[in-house]
Amino acid sequence: MTTFEPLKLSRPPRVNHVGLSLPAERLDEAGRTLIGDFHRDVFGFEVLDVMTIDKSRLVLQVHTVEQFVFIHADETPMAAPRFDHFGMSVATEADLDEMLKRAKAWQDRDERVDILDKKVDDFGVLSITAFYARFLLPMMIEVQFWDYKLAT
Repeated sequence: MTTFEPLKLSRPPRVNHVGLSLPAERLDEAGRTLIGDFHRDVFGFEVLDVMTIDKSRLVLQVHTVEQFVFIHADETPMAAPRFDHFGMSVATEADLDEMLKRAKAWQDRDERVDILDKKVDDFGVLSITAFYARFLLPMMIEVQFWDYKLAT
């Protein structure tokens, strides 16, 4: 077994994207519009049109160009259990509540929106409030608010 010196980088690596696959027909113009509209309205993602290829690829920018969801067509598209997800965090519980409200508004008009409602896990010094939502993608997105209860 090789032993390496401690890794020294100019900055810690970051997760910058998630890759998912869908059937090509879900990435036609109508499908891309629905996926883009939901993820913009609920999570603030933006479609990177310059990277879009009809029935082949859709890229959703996640607040910075270096963070994105890469959705590509595949003959054997991804299938995931309901609880499989990727996560993001928000600064306040009010931000989380606003996103949840928007997801529920979408669910009122399209029954394909899948939501696991807001829940709080309390660990004493930290509580994590979260909800999950999914629309037309194989994985859910979890939104978390971390509330640190440090002694003052």
